[in-house]
Amino acid sequence: MKSETYEYWARENIAKGKAEGIAEGIAEGKAEAILTVLSARGIEVSDDFSERIRKCHDFDRLNSRLRAAATVDSSDELLGDIS
Repeated sequence: MKSETYEYWARENIAKGKAEGIAEGIAEGKAEAILTVLSARGIEVSDDFSERIRKCHDFDRLNSRLRAAATVDSSDELLGDIS
């Protein structure tokens, strides 16, 4: 099953009060993917950045940051509105 399908399922079930653990797992996986892409590209990541990206559970923000991680010159360019 595709990641987008899991996201849709998780969003629908969260609205029904279910699947919080699944949604957290998806978000954590996306955060780790961002950090992996940056590492593979030789971009240094501060502890603060790692913490902030791992705390984000907004699928849309994480998806956009993951796409951007492939082209940015520094992790600072990804922070934006990550909280």
